[in-house]
Amino acid sequence: MSRKYDHSVKNSVGRLIFVAVSLLIQIGWMVLLFLEFSQSSIWISALTTLIAIAIVLEIISKHGNAAFKLPWIIVILAFPLVGLVLYLLTGRSALTKHKRRQFERIGNELRRRLHANESVLRSAEQQNMTLANQMRYIQNDSQYPPFHDTDVQFYGDTCQALDALAMALTQAEHFIFMEYHAIEDAKAFGRIRKILSERAAKGVEVRIIYDDVGSVGFISPEFIKRMEKDGIQCRVFNPLLPVINVFMNNRDHRKITVIDGSVGFTGGYNLADEYFNIVQPYGEWKDTGLRLEGQAVRSLTVQFLEMWNTIRESDKDFSAYFPDVPCRTCAKGYVQPFGDSPLDDVYLGENVYMNMVKSAERYIWFMTPYLIIDDEMSRELTLAARRGVDVRILTPGIPDKKIVYSLTRSYYHQLVESGVRIYEFSPGFLHAKQCVCDDHTAVVGTINLDYRSLYFHFENAVFFAECDAVTDVKKDFEQTLPRCCEVTDQYRKELRGPARLKSRILRLFAPLL
Repeated sequence: MSRKYDHSVKNSVGRLIFVAVSLLIQIGWMVLLFLEFSQSSIWISALTTLIAIAIVLEIISKHGNAAFKLPWIIVILAFPLVGLVLYLLTGRSALTKHKRRQFERIGNELRRRLHANESVLRSAEQQNMTLANQMRYIQNDSQYPPFHDTDVQFYGDTCQALDALAMALTQAEHFIFMEYHAIEDAKAFGRIRKILSERAAKGVEVRIIYDDVGSVGFISPEFIKRMEKDGIQCRVFNPLLPVINVFMNNRDHRKITVIDGSVGFTGGYNLADEYFNIVQPYGEWKDTGLRLEGQAVRSLTVQFLEMWNTIRESDKDFSAYFPDVPCRTCAKGYVQPFGDSPLDDVYLGENVYMNMVKSAERYIWFMTPYLIIDDEMSRELTLAARRGVDVRILTPGIPDKKIVYSLTRSYYHQLVESGVRIYEFSPGFLHAKQCVCDDHTAVVGTINLDYRSLYFHFENAVFFAECDAVTDVKKDFEQTLPRCCEVTDQYRKELRGPARLKSRILRLFAPLL
């Protein structure tokens, strides 16, 4: 099926090109300026070399993943001027100190409203100490506690998820919060937009956040005017600007909807037509999501309000957004939504995944659109397979980005030679980000197994255990596997010649992509 859009809906591709050209001109000017000065003065050349060495020493001494350090060290030492400029732009989470403090202050204030219940952890300890340890880890490192009294509904089909979302939105009485990496003002969102406009006309407070880079191919700033005309408040995370912006590399990759503080939605899908197979630029699109109802939705509310007020602080009183939610006595198991931020040294998403891999006894299965992992994650996956755990990873059969697809495949050999099984989703592009382990625990959210999700982006996910939704996630894997092509045997042999060289170069610079 070819991609068709409503031509009345303008995107921002032209703006993206303008910004990219502007940045290249600025970077080129800076490099030429330094070269000019360095040629006329040996002292400036020496100073540049000393700065490059100092930055390299700083990189080496920093707490962090070695996979990030090596390519930056090579680039900076080989091409000091260009390397320094690129590192300052993309090599670190460079939000200003003021913004960092603001994000932390707002987040701390909001998370105090989550009311961690130690009885939940004590209950888990009596049932399964490994489970309790995982939940305690998430709570200690992110301040997002686990909950008992929340229903979890899993959707292995995004069309069903969209139907459920639309139904829940029609029932909103007080407020609707929506935060998405990408929004396309076309058919799928048009259905949602109509409901949002109707609810706003009834006095419901409606807020939307979208990421500028994620949505640049779909909408333009005119979208905000359209929303405001319908009574919908709208904010853009980290707008693209035609000037050097050190924070541009960090994006909002979250997908969150909160309705009246009691119902929430999240998962891998954005609000664009391709996610619901209305158009199919990469074959059939496979994605998944969750519906939460109960106390755990408060954690999604915290994440939204934290981002909303970091973009522009406006809320003076948060109490209206944390109503008393009736206890869901029918709810089973444990539910723990959490957010991951690039502004700290805690790689929460990766650590949650690795904890699950370490504790797996029988099986652990992953779905991810991109497989670009560091040595630590690779080691945990291969160790699990070597001790007899059934480790499977499902990736796309049709790529959306060819270079990233080649990079994903470059990781297959080292995994399969240790016993990991790799499957590619034959009908098209697999965009789901989820894993399930031993029929007991699962994670569904926005976190890919790649450097950008694990280290650079604002992400969110839900860890849940001992409830029916875990079984539903496993069923989704079992229904998807027959539609995949297992490529394990194909990648047992290591690449040779030019293909091997290409793979090694891509792997070296994977953290920079």
